[in-house]
Amino acid sequence: MGASALANLMLGDWETPEKIRTVSLLFASGGVLAFPAGLFAARLVSLGRGSEVGFAAAFACLAGATVGLTSGLFALQYRSYYAEWHAPAFTLTWGFQLVFTMLVALYQFVVLGIRLYFPLGFVALFAASVWFARQQR
Repeated sequence: MGASALANLMLGDWETPEKIRTVSLLFASGGVLAFPAGLFAARLVSLGRGSEVGFAAAFACLAGATVGLTSGLFALQYRSYYAEWHAPAFTLTWGFQLVFTMLVALYQFVVLGIRLYFPLGFVALFAASVWFARQQR
């Protein structure tokens, strides 16, 4: 996933090398954290079923885990940036600010970040799903 983001950002002549490195590392970290979680979920869903179900389960679970964990990491980084201007911790205002900052970060990731998975991330997802389905036999 990091390679997919890196390729997209380099081809798009995006910002500075430091920002490209940061975004690529974020996507790589999300992929590394999501792979075992996605495989575990896919094994639970496809337990005792055929390879077609295994492929579909792996595809859906790996995609969901990757997008979910990467967007969660992005939201945490986004929140840490804006925390300086938020109310004192554990107050009602802080709670609202935390929730809405995280929701805005997740929305921004869906709008701007999902595109960085294509086409390399999609190819890797397809290959991992085929690998998983063959392991189910």
